[in-house]
Amino acid sequence: MAQENTPAIFDYNSTRNKLILSEYGRNVQNMVKYIVALPTKEERNRYAQVVIDLMGFLNPHLRDVADFKHKLWDHLHIISDYQIDVDAPYPKPTPEAVHMKPKPLRYPHQRIKYKHYGKTIELMMEKAKAIEEPERRKHMIQSIANFMKMAYVQWNKDSVTDESILADLTAMSGGELKVDETINLNRVEYRAAPQTNTNNNNRGRSNNQNNRGSGGGSGGRTNNNNPRNNNNQNNRNRNNGGGGGTRKY
Repeated sequence: MAQENTPAIFDYNSTRNKLILSEYGRNVQNMVKYIVALPTKEERNRYAQVVIDLMGFLNPHLRDVADFKHKLWDHLHIISDYQIDVDAPYPKPTPEAVHMKPKPLRYPHQRIKYKHYGKTIELMMEKAKAIEEPERRKHMIQSIANFMKMAYVQWNKDSVTDESILADLTAMSGGELKVDETINLNRVEYRAAPQTNTNNNNRGRSNNQNNRGSGGGSGGRTNNNNPRNNNNQNNRNRNNGGGGGTRKY
């Protein structure tokens, strides 16, 4: 009797239910589904505690999070699609609270007069204008001027004079912040970040290895003109019956 060829039934992930929280895996989701179907709350509480311990073991990084137990219980309710009925030590989350979207951040529509100095400089000038103590106000203005010079050099690699910085300071503050023109600001130099090229380093190493292997110069390790190598080669030829002799078998 010929055996009938019945098509095999395969269980693919595409045919299974969607994983609600994939970081816990399908086995945990099946366990939670089993707990939901238990008849008594006592059994559900006991098995739920076991699943909570397993979830904490599968995700040890949650232990560094504040109230990680609370987070695990929330995940348990989410995996059960909010259908599990257990005595949880924390309040049950709601789908509205879980899927709540944060409010979009407002993009700052503030006009910056001197963009290479930034908005922070303008805020610092407003703080300096409110200072009434002459000595403290003087130190504040000098600090702002030094900061402006540092910001200028970051955007412009060329040298900048102190007179230009002081002129910008007076213009930006509307003439309310002034310093002595004979003051010397901190010296700031632009230094480019060093760039390391691994290809050049590897190329240099390979060239050094080739030079050592080729025996170039007087310090080569392998040299065909070495008398010791020639003597060893002659001895091998004699042992192998070289030099026109006949070998006996």
